[in-house]
Amino acid sequence: MKGAMATGTLTIDLDAVAANWRALDHLSAPDVQTAAVVKADAYGLGAARVVRALAQAGARRFFVAVAEEGAMVRQALGPGPQIAVMAGHMAGDTEMIHDLDLTPMLNSIDQITRHLEALPGHPFGVQLDTGMNRLGLEEAEWQAVAAILLEAGPELVMSHLACADDPDSPMNEEQLTIFRQMTDGIGVPRSLAATGGILLGPDYHFDLTRPGVGLYGGQPFEAASRVVTLSLPVIQTRTVALGETVGYAASWVADGPATIATVSGGYADGLLRTLSNASVLWDGNTPCPLVGRVSMDLITVDVSHLPDMPRYLDIIGPHQTVDDLAQAAGTIGYEVLTSLGRRYVRRYIEGGA
Repeated sequence: MKGAMATGTLTIDLDAVAANWRALDHLSAPDVQTAAVVKADAYGLGAARVVRALAQAGARRFFVAVAEEGAMVRQALGPGPQIAVMAGHMAGDTEMIHDLDLTPMLNSIDQITRHLEALPGHPFGVQLDTGMNRLGLEEAEWQAVAAILLEAGPELVMSHLACADDPDSPMNEEQLTIFRQMTDGIGVPRSLAATGGILLGPDYHFDLTRPGVGLYGGQPFEAASRVVTLSLPVIQTRTVALGETVGYAASWVADGPATIATVSGGYADGLLRTLSNASVLWDGNTPCPLVGRVSMDLITVDVSHLPDMPRYLDIIGPHQTVDDLAQAAGTIGYEVLTSLGRRYVRRYIEGGA
């Protein structure tokens, strides 16, 4: 068959991102500000476009992982909105933090010393470790420096829940209790909840919520609008006979005559190798099994049951979400989203277009 363009099309619905932010803002308790986590290039979907859509929806505070991401977001947004850097104030970041008005979330005694000495009076926040053992001051460290920090005037004190995607986990309440013990009465805005924490209810909301994956249509936000569609072009079709194999390592064997479509997309594009022989693509409403190994640039799909050969097949779309694909791959939606490759043509939908 005559093929279409040999690059997949990743469609990103910015109206859906904005709708998800508004929905999560609505779920946050009254008088709670809703920020937006846009780290990792807005979870792989393109921070420049995403943050402008979120700002238009009403977001005024944004969280990134590192200062370099903050620079990109500031370039997209211009002056005004707060951009918090969760990695804090690293040794090489001082000039960028100052010049671009970034707000580091200080995680250690070293970072506190660096920030207060290098940029006195510059905005900052503090991150506390309440049990995740990843980033932030532990309780003894916080007690040692809290008076100095509170006098310097942090804009936010935050922590991060380890098990918020599991509402039945006892760790949620344990971390909530520790966070309250560490921060009650400090007179500074507080934040504990990302997407999962918002869904745990108002006890977890404090003064600021920080939705991330829910903005992009991911679990655990079941009510999220779908943001991503990924359509992959069919490059070639062929008929294989009973007993013939397909792909590397001959891992799929035809149990009868079959029509196989070779589709543009592979692990270099974020289609994980664990999807080999374990996922489906869709031609409209019709599922088509992925057969054989996922290779660097190509996958192969059994389309024997289709009346007409398609030009494209959807691997993310109305019938298969990012999280469905992640489940087939044995991972989580976050990894699928942030792995989506740079070779795709990115098409943004905005304003109903």
